[in-house]
Amino acid sequence: MLSLRMPIEDRRERELAARRRLIVTTARKLAEAEGWDAVTSRRLSTEIEYSQPVLYKHFNGMEQIADAVAIDGFDELAEAIRAARSGAGAASDALTRTAQAYLDFARDNPAVYDAMFTRATIVHFAAQDTPAQLVAAFAELRHAVGMVADEHDVDTLTELFWAALHGLVTLTRTGRLRPDYDSDRLQLLVDEFTGRQETTR
Repeated sequence: MLSLRMPIEDRRERELAARRRLIVTTARKLAEAEGWDAVTSRRLSTEIEYSQPVLYKHFNGMEQIADAVAIDGFDELAEAIRAARSGAGAASDALTRTAQAYLDFARDNPAVYDAMFTRATIVHFAAQDTPAQLVAAFAELRHAVGMVADEHDVDTLTELFWAALHGLVTLTRTGRLRPDYDSDRLQLLVDEFTGRQETTR
């Protein structure tokens, strides 16, 4: 009897996981296409052909769905930075590639980026219960910054680098920066951080 129950339970778990994944994926597609205001329980239930009560079996509300999208985004951002940095030579090259990967990710996934960094969230940053995906994304940034940190506090310097990148993303998206100077701004930012290393030698 137990041997029969286990495969059934395994199948149910897989079905639940697949349904949850479909909800998150659909929410992300809608948000990227039409903005987060379009992502409602009614719209989602129509798109995936599940009733609204089924949605609430998996998520307490739309904010929790957005948080799930954000967590996926952190996982993808970590991988994008890791891939961009592979094969980098000098520390400045690694930092440039890291920064460019971050900016590219934000540009290519605006709704996901909003879920990660702009929308209200119950996800905790820099806390005991911070999801592993967030920790991994920060660690990838930290790895590149750590190469030029020398005696500076690497975590604080990484937060500063992250804040600068986020500022570039936000101001660029809202048209507050001059067009056609993206590469110049990026180079100056990297020079500031690599200059710290050079001036301490």
